[in-house]
Amino acid sequence: MKKWILVMLLVMGPVSIQAQRLFIPMDSTQNNHLKAYGIAFFAIKNGISVEWLLNYTGGAFLLNYSRKVFDEASLRGVTLREITEADASLIYAEIDSENMDVVLLEKIPQIAVYSPSNKQPWDDAVTLALEYAQIEYDKIWDEEVLGGHLEKYDWLHLHHEDFTGQYGKFFSSYRHEEWYRLQQRDYETMAKRLGFKKVSEQKKAVVQLIYRYVTEGGFLFAMCSATDTFDIALAALGVDICHEVFDGDPSEKNAQAKLDFSRTLAFHDFTLELNPMVYEYSDIDMTPKDMRQIRTAEAEYFSLFEFSAKYDLVPTMLTQCHTRVINGFLGQTTAFNRSLIKDSVVVLGDIEESEQVRYIHGGVGNGTFTFLGGHDPEDHKHLVHDPPTNLALHPNSPGYRLILNNVLFPAAKKKEQKT
Repeated sequence: MKKWILVMLLVMGPVSIQAQRLFIPMDSTQNNHLKAYGIAFFAIKNGISVEWLLNYTGGAFLLNYSRKVFDEASLRGVTLREITEADASLIYAEIDSENMDVVLLEKIPQIAVYSPSNKQPWDDAVTLALEYAQIEYDKIWDEEVLGGHLEKYDWLHLHHEDFTGQYGKFFSSYRHEEWYRLQQRDYETMAKRLGFKKVSEQKKAVVQLIYRYVTEGGFLFAMCSATDTFDIALAALGVDICHEVFDGDPSEKNAQAKLDFSRTLAFHDFTLELNPMVYEYSDIDMTPKDMRQIRTAEAEYFSLFEFSAKYDLVPTMLTQCHTRVINGFLGQTTAFNRSLIKDSVVVLGDIEESEQVRYIHGGVGNGTFTFLGGHDPEDHKHLVHDPPTNLALHPNSPGYRLILNNVLFPAAKKKEQKT
């Protein structure tokens, strides 16, 4: 089949320069995977549609020739090459016959990162990824969410956040640190200014608006503790689960029995950890409790599932990578307890033969959500006061590629699913 196509194209004669394409490989030959995503955004922003070749050389990009894109990619250190229409036809033929597919990217999503103004430098991997890839985004916080600004955005990332109002459950270890005391003071001041008696009440109001945003068609991406605390806050609407050290009064009696799991996105039947001295929210998280159980990033790897590109399009997009094995990285919420994940949720990556799930995706209403456990894909233990990761040292990071897959996902033109 390939030889026949090649012969036909040779008979047709030479291809004009206007018909040439730009091909951006995303396998091991790519010099800078992370900035390649930024080039895809750059092209779309300049009116050039991009084809995402799912499962072809690690999820390559193909677009019509543009000198502007070629020069920009070269400037950013992104590997790309000019190919002819004959080359492109051979690529399409291979995609058609294999577990691959083509997705058209034609719209720049409006991106928002839910992040506080006092964000610590060790706090968020997504902002690092966006800035390194040179992808534009806005920062929003509770005032913007409560003010109705979410409708401006297609894609929302939840910064490493505690939506339960327990200040990250850092009380035991960091309550005497200046940054912790300032954070609590600032949160309480804002809650009063916005008309809430407690920070936990404010966070629950925010969570409800974000949930509605998703049901109305928004794309939600969250990592680390923003994943489980979001669902905990939803389940605990109308229930006080905070110890008095956090909000000045004791938690409600029988709070656990009053949780409503029908409201949550991803998790059900979880048990709360109400002790303020325990650095944990619930049994959703499976971070090792004993530091002696923590091994190396390589030893704690997880594996990405392989999906049918032509039938499971969205999971395939979210798992594009040049390797199926991702080095482990810890966070306040590192992995999700498999037994507590709803049946409607798709597992994208897990630690094989274990109860630990690292990467999940699901839908609610007209929108979708994706949760990734762990904090920073290139900072294995992720300790408070660690300096921010320098992504110039990790331009081919598989874990950061998962983040950028999610950023690119809303740019895809919707295709009718075959199942």
